Order: sequence, then C-alpha cells, then structure tokens
Amino acid sequence: MWLKPEEVLLKNALKLWVQERSNQYFVLQRRRGYGEEGGGGLAGLLVGTLDAVLDSTSKVAPFRILHQTPDSQVYWSIACGSSREEITEHWDWLEHNVMKTLSVFDSNEDITSFVQGKIRGLIAEEGKGSFVKEEDPEKFREGLMKFEKCFGLPEQEKLVTYYSCSYWKGRVPCQGWLYLSTNFLSFYSFLLGAEIKLIISWDEISKLEKTSNVILTENIHVGSRGEDHYFSMFLHISETFLLMEQLANYAVRRLFDKETFENDLVLHDPLQITKRGLESRAHSEQFSAFFRLPKEETLKEVHECFLWVPFSHYNTHGKMCISENYICFASQDGSLCSVIIPLREVTGVDKTDPANRGVSISTKGKTAFRFTEVRDFEQLVAKLRMKCNATSSPQHTINTEAAVSSASDSPKDFDVGPSKMGQRDNSKTVSTEALMTVYHPQDAENLDSKMLKEKMKEQSWNILFVERGHGVSMFRTKKTRDLVVRGIPEALRGELWLLFSGAVNDMASNPGYYTELVEKSLGTCTLATDEIERDLRRSLPEHPAFQSDTGISALRRVLTAYAYRNPQIGYCQAMNILTSVLLLYAKEEEAFWLLVAVCERMLPDYFNRRIIGALVDQAVFEELIRVHLPQLTDHMTDMTFFSSVSLSWFLTLFISVLPIESAVNVVDCFFYDGIKAILQLGLAVLEYNMEKLLTCKDDAEAVTVLNRFFDSVTNKDSPLPPAVQQGSNLSDTKSDHPKVDITDLIRESNERYGDIRYEDVESMRCSNRLYVIQTLEATTKQNVLRVVSQDVKFSPSDLEELYELFKKEHFLSCYWNVNSPALQHHDASLPYLDQYRIDCQQFRVLCDLLSPWSHCANRDSLALWTFRLMDESSDCLINFKQFACVLDTMYNGSFTDKLKLLFKLHIPPAFTEVESLSPSKGGDLSKEEMIHFSQLSVSAVGDSLESDSLKSSPEKVGKGRIDIQAYLKQWQDELLKKEENIKDLPRMNQSQFIQFSKTLYNLFHGDPEEELLYRAIAVVTSLLLKMEEVGRRLQSPTSPVKSPVVVMEVPAEIPRKGQEESSSEQTEGSRTQSLRGNHEWSFAFEQILASLLNEPAFVRFFEKPHDIKVKIESAKNLQLKARTRV
Repeated sequence: MWLKPEEVLLKNALKLWVQERSNQYFVLQRRRGYGEEGGGGLAGLLVGTLDAVLDSTSKVAPFRILHQTPDSQVYWSIACGSSREEITEHWDWLEHNVMKTLSVFDSNEDITSFVQGKIRGLIAEEGKGSFVKEEDPEKFREGLMKFEKCFGLPEQEKLVTYYSCSYWKGRVPCQGWLYLSTNFLSFYSFLLGAEIKLIISWDEISKLEKTSNVILTENIHVGSRGEDHYFSMFLHISETFLLMEQLANYAVRRLFDKETFENDLVLHDPLQITKRGLESRAHSEQFSAFFRLPKEETLKEVHECFLWVPFSHYNTHGKMCISENYICFASQDGSLCSVIIPLREVTGVDKTDPANRGVSISTKGKTAFRFTEVRDFEQLVAKLRMKCNATSSPQHTINTEAAVSSASDSPKDFDVGPSKMGQRDNSKTVSTEALMTVYHPQDAENLDSKMLKEKMKEQSWNILFVERGHGVSMFRTKKTRDLVVRGIPEALRGELWLLFSGAVNDMASNPGYYTELVEKSLGTCTLATDEIERDLRRSLPEHPAFQSDTGISALRRVLTAYAYRNPQIGYCQAMNILTSVLLLYAKEEEAFWLLVAVCERMLPDYFNRRIIGALVDQAVFEELIRVHLPQLTDHMTDMTFFSSVSLSWFLTLFISVLPIESAVNVVDCFFYDGIKAILQLGLAVLEYNMEKLLTCKDDAEAVTVLNRFFDSVTNKDSPLPPAVQQGSNLSDTKSDHPKVDITDLIRESNERYGDIRYEDVESMRCSNRLYVIQTLEATTKQNVLRVVSQDVKFSPSDLEELYELFKKEHFLSCYWNVNSPALQHHDASLPYLDQYRIDCQQFRVLCDLLSPWSHCANRDSLALWTFRLMDESSDCLINFKQFACVLDTMYNGSFTDKLKLLFKLHIPPAFTEVESLSPSKGGDLSKEEMIHFSQLSVSAVGDSLESDSLKSSPEKVGKGRIDIQAYLKQWQDELLKKEENIKDLPRMNQSQFIQFSKTLYNLFHGDPEEELLYRAIAVVTSLLLKMEEVGRRLQSPTSPVKSPVVVMEVPAEIPRKGQEESSSEQTEGSRTQSLRGNHEWSFAFEQILASLLNEPAFVRFFEKPHDIKVKIESAKNLQLKARTRV
C-alpha cells in the first residue's frame, strides 16, 4: 500500500527494523521478529506488543519502503506491505518506473519532491474508486488495512470506524483496537505474544449499554449469546456508544424487522454507510422526532443563536435547526420554548441589526421571528431565500395557518380540496365534520357550570393564541404545556392534536391524497378489510356516534384507507379504538393523518404483526419502574406482570381502560409530549396504588386493584352529556375506591416524573429494542426446535447448534447483498418453521460443512438433488425442519433409510442432468448453475401442479382470504400421513441407475475398504442386470434380447489401487454401451436393496457411525470463511 510520504528518523528505528534491500534512493525493511523462528525472541515480542498498543501501521505491514537521498539523514516512508510479495511488487515498480528518471535531477531536493509527488499521485489514483470518505483518509486507510489483515472478512464488509480501547478479559485489561463495521463488532489485541481476536455480529447482540463500576469508571457492556464483554478506556465513549447503538439497530432492523426497513432508502445499501453518515442520520432522526416532522426531513444546518420572545420581552438562547422544508428553534435555557416554521409559510427573510447579526423571518400569519447572534447570518439569509423560492411551488401554497385556525370556527367551510385529477363532489364519500360537532353540539344559550368552565378554557387558549401565535408556527412554551395538562377544550381538540402531532404538515404536503386513497381502497377485499369489518362495531360501542352508520362508515373509510396506504401494517387491533376517538374530535381526513402520525412516527412499530414497538416501550417502562419505584420492584417476583397489565395502556393510550371523558385528556398530553406522557402517567398510576399493590398476594389481585382504580377515575370538568360519559354511569356504591380526577392525576405525573428526559427515553428504546427482538428470536428458536426434535434423533444441544448454523447461513447471505433474496424471504408473520428459509446456494454451503458425504466428488450435484427433493412446494426454498430431517437421515438413519435417500436423489423430481453445462469444472457447479438447476422443477412441474399448489396453500383461495377449512384439512392430512412404503417408489431407469452407480463410486473413494466396495458395486450391477434380463425373457420369451456379456465380464476384474477411477469408468462405459440398445430397462428399489444387502461391505459402510459434533465445531469456525470464498 502506498503511503502519504512522512519523515522517518532512521536512527530511532534501527532496533525495530531489519534492512532487506537497498539502493541509492530506496530502502526496503522488515519489522524485527516477523518471519523469524520463535518470533524473534524477546525483542520480537516487545515489538509486536508495541505495534498492537500504538497506532502503528507496522503491525499489519511488517514490510516498508523508505525513500532516501545521498548525504541526507532524513528518510521518507512511502510504502508498506503485509506480505513479502506485496512489498516486492512495489519495489519492482519503483526500480522500473522511478529509478531511471531520478538520475536526470541535479539536486536532492528535486529528487525528493518528484518522488513525493509521484507517490501522492498513485494514492489519489487508487482512491478514485474507493469508498473511503472519511475526515482523515490516510489514517483510515491504515485502519482498514489492519482490519482486513486481522479478521479476514470478505472485501464487501465495510469498515465504518475504529477506536483504541481496552477489552476486559476477567479482571485483566487488554489494550487493542475496536473495529466497527456494517455487520460485525471486532476487537484485536496483541500483548507479549498473546493474541486476542473477537468477532461479534451485530445481529447476535442482545444487550448494549453504558455502565460503570468500582473497577471500570465508564465502559460499554456488550451481551451476546449469554456472554458479557466489557470495553473501556475510550477517548470519546459517548460518540463510540452512539455509533455502536446505531449499527446494532440498523442490523437488527435489516435482518429481523424487514417491515420497517424496506422503505428506508438511506440504510438500504450497506456499502454506503459511513461514520459521518451515521452521525448525520442520528441528528436528523432526533431532530424530526423532537419537532414531529415528516421522517424524510434531513437536518442540514444547526446555528446557536437567540430568539426574541415578544410576549416575554427577552431573548431566549437556543439552537436554530434547518432542514429542507422547515426552520425550527428549541431553547436551551430551561424556558421550554420551541418554534416550527414551515418554509411554505415564509413570506420573507431579511437581515436586521447587522451589529447583532440578526435574521428576521416573516410568515403568512403576520408573525415575524427575530433571531440574533447568528454566525454567518448573511450567508444564512441568502440560503433561506433560495429555499423559500424553491418551496413556493403550487403543491406548497396551502396556507396552513389559515386552514388550521378556521377549523374550529367554521368546520364545514374548510376542507383540503380533492386532487385536480378528476375533481367531483366527494361530500357523500368523505365526512367534513368531526363527529362530536354532529352528536354533541354546544348549546350557547344554556350554559351549565361545566360548560362555563369549558368556555373559560377556550378563552385561556384564545389569549395564548393572541400572545404566542395561532397555527403551526405558534410559540410553544411552558404555559402551553400547562394548558394541555388541564385538558384541551372540546372545540379546539382536533385542531391542536393536528398541530402538536405534526399531522398538519403531512396533510398540507399531500392535498387530495386521502380522497384518492378512499376511492382506491373502497371495495377492496383483503385480510385487513375482513378484520376491520369484524372490529367496527366494537369501537366505542357505547358512544352514539358509533351506533349509527355515519360514524361506522367514517371509521371504515379511515382504517381501510390506511391499510391500503401501508399494507405492511395493514390493520392491527387497537387501531380501531384509537381511530374512533380521533374521529370524535377531528374531521375524517384529519383523523387519517393523525393515525398516520401515530402509527408511523410517534409509536413506531406498535401496529405491526409482532407489536415490537409496544414491547420495547414496555421494557422501557419496566426500567423506569426499577429506577423510580424500587419498593414495588422488590415486592414483585416477576416483572412480566407489568408487561401484561400495561400492554393495553400503550397500544390504546389508556383509552381502553379509562372512561372516554378522561382518556381524551391523556391523548391531549400524548400528542404534546409523545410516549413520555404515557410512561409518566403509568408510573403515577402505580405509585398511587402502591400500598394496595404491596399487599397483593398474586397477579390477579393486583389486576383487580388497578381495574378498580381506573373505574374510579373521573373528569369532573368534562362537558360531555352524562349518557356518553362512562365514568358517570358507575354508581358510587359500586366501588369503595375514592374518586380520582384525571387532571389531578396528569398534573401529579408531570410534577413527579417530568424530569424524565426525551433523550433518555429514546436511548432506552434503542437498548431495549435489541433485547426485545432477541427475546422474540429465542421464542422462535424454542418453538422450531420443539417441533423438529420430534422427527429427528439429534440431541437437543446438537439440534440447537444446527439451527444457529442454519440461521447464520441465512443472515450471511444478507450481509453483503444490497438486494438479497434471503432478506425478501424472511417474514416474521409466517409460522415459526417458515420464518427462516434458505435457497439452493446456501444449502450447498451447509452441505459442504456438515454432510458426512461432503467428500464426494459430485457433492455439488448431490446437494442440488437433495435440495430439489426437499423443496416440495417448488418455491426454491427449504425450512429448518426439512434441512434437519435430511441430515438426520445421513447421520442417524438405518441402512435402508440412507439407501432410500440416495435412491430418491437419483429419480425425479430430485434428479436432473447437471454435468453438461460445466464439463470443464468436473463436479463443481457455480452459484448461478445451482440456482438455475434448483428452479428447473418449478417450470417443469409448475403447470401440472398449479391446482395442487392452490389446494395446499389455503392463503391463495379467493382474493387473499384464508380458508380455515382448507387449513384444517391440510393439518388432518399431515397427521394421517403414513410412512412412505418402499413399494410406492417409482422405478429407476437406465441413465438414472448409471448416475446412481457413479455416486456410489464417488462416495466410496478414500474409504479403507475402497477396493472391496468397488468390487461389490460391480457384482451388484452385474446381478441387477441379470435379474432384469431374466425378468424380460419371462415376460416376452419370443423377443430376442442382446445378452450383456461385456457387462458381466467387467465385474470379474477387481479394481486395484491407483486404477480405481479407470476401472469404474470402464465398467460404466461398458454398461452404458450395453443399455443403449434397450430404452425400457428399469430397476425397483426392492431389487437394489436386496442386492446390496448381500454385500457386507456395503452394509458396514452405510451403518458406520458419524459424529456430527465434530462437523458442527468445524462448521462454526469455517462458516464465515466459506462465505468469504463464495
């Protein structure tokens, strides 16, 4: 590798380097201890340790070339090499291309300048096609070289960054280097001859956290496969931990949670991941989540500045964050002031007060925001003006300020218009009013005490709007939160939900989208629509709005449109309850965009098939309980109680457990504070019931205590009619629990747990996500092993190891392929057995590693035929059960079982001719050929089996519906399936029998009884041909048949050592010649079995025990290297 020329004082390096070659201008040196017997003694060990601890290129580059000029004490390092061949290649290049040129220069300075320029040119040329885009390319190249040399991973494995740190092995720290790449966490250390090499794939990590103890002040704890690893002594531990967290979560999402990964184009190509890119992505995600912006927003610039707060008459210090479509500000002085300014609302950007570097931004709502002390404010103004001109396109001209502010005043007048494509009256299709305004209109003349309080609340908000602005660009301060905690007025609830959730931005950016979606989705029939229809009448059934067709139809349209928009989520239970509450206070289109905001941003992964997001937040909740309510944790023997009881709290935002008039106040806080509000309220509920929970003897009693508490929660200020209020329907005599007002409960949760930071919650989400997904994976593994163990004779430990190898092979195919078929095949919603499946190429790799027949010359063909035999569904994929069963036959099957397997491999549908396409390679097949041959059965048998496949796959019956009866019948058929009778096997024709014999020859090669086995094959072949000849003569005595004399003569010659292959070829050639004249010869399995049973050598060979443990251990060490070779 060519190096950026750097000065080297040779006299300081003489003890560490040994000179190998030299000429007038260059010196080639070798690192002391490298290539010497015994490692160069103590000096070699010390040098090796020094190289490992220090950031030295020489650890992986034991050779180097220095440039020198006569009469100079200064040397320049210009190249290094990890092998003698590499450095020799560089040396030869210098001698042939540079040495002759140097003689024309007059001065030493010119020579040195020329050499340096030449080397820099070579480095620049090499870097053109390189994906190294780091701040210090030269240093990163050295680190990359170390990484490749130490771990031997495939070239496609992308190194992201590396750090110097200590790895704790017991109580002893080992100084070395931690390498973070796209798929692996790797560590290397070399101390006094002791080498430590650690490779952990990100998908195996179940725990990743920053911890501290007495010995280690601050360290990173990595838990993987039941082992704990500790790394410390980082220069910037927070930066390192953040990158590790991102890479682990990226790998987990890519491999386990494909539903959320597929639409993420940024992370779709592992080769494009860089340290800088990950850091930028982390900041963008934090930015968009904090300000509730669309996920697509990327943080472009951050400026520290002051924002003038007109209603408080002071400047608040904070950060201005700028993305493609938004300017946002968040204070950092404790005032909790934040502002979101969509560029579509900006009317002007001006420079004001140059002395204070001021920037003024005017909006359509007649509001001007004044920022001061902005660095490079002139450039910023120019950039913002360009952005505003770019976003003033037709699709961004909707005035969100006016649209939102008019929502409460005249709801019928405001409706985001339908698409200009095919405009028509959609009033009958899409409701333009919130259901609450239809079913509970406010009587302005008859105001009772509750309505008066409601009007006072509205007045408080109107005063706030006058002071702090109205609409998406309003100032959000501590006073805003205080008003939210008191409960948003009924008339403003829909509008403010839309603002605080960020759904207003989605709706403004997609005019007409919902109307088009409704038109497309209505009438579709899918599994999601069936589930929606089933749950429609269960959504707030006590509310009159959902006892009529108006409410039910609106709910159907919103849920069906969302299922159509996001088929990966489709429909999940609890979405109906949430959407019904949204429809009470928001117009139909607004309710749709609120649902989008909840499902896709505020509660990520909550509503997919495995509700991973809810499980993650439950784990976060448990962690917070341990911190804030330790006495409750000590009392509860099993923390899973909190998970089981709180699942509905998170999925429905307490709507399913609280009366509707109280639950909407919780939803208010959720849209303002996000999941933090739900966590705080959950802690407050547990603390309120602490004494009673501590006296509970079992979980059932604890659940009863909590249910009674929720029944006692009221909202004394709710203006809803008594008929609608659920809390008022419960008589006081029914429960001895004192009434609790929801406003007081929420206020108390804010006071006690308001110090829980948003950033801490997100960090806990990240770390617990790994734990949750690994727990789900462990459950999948246990279920698969339980099913498969009934059909195989492997020990439980061996079967578990085989499962890990099978799953690892699936993942290895996903690591370096941008569009890996294996990624497309993984579906967590499938039954446990079918979640991980492998194709023919992956099966070939596993066969080479694990099969007792892997020494066979035609092992690729055997692997192909075995795969085709197992691929009963003809989809070119097999699951673990099929894989384990065929391996079990090879290792634990009887003589008859193994022979039957070999027989079936040489008859259709498994058997296919493969050698004709690659005669030059012998028995080896390329990856493309393996895939090609494995797919032949699909096209060949596809037409004839089309109806059968429909029968065997109940999901294909009728427009995506699942036929339960078909499933039950399929299950019954499997239970009644009898063991395959050998008489049912089809006969083997001539060409198949020839290949069968070849396979036997290949299997026996290298066996101690090889001669005896070859003789037995010849005898059996001759005997079978005689039997077939006699049978044919008995059936048709008049027809003359050519006697196979040649075939009978060949077996008489016993193959000798060194002549086995020629003898076998002669036998096969003679037999082929004798059989060409008659195309109807065939053999039944019973005939072959009976003939082979007469040969003791055959029986001994197939009944010879094989130890799969040895193969498994070897495979664990070689699997990654096997993938590297592929």
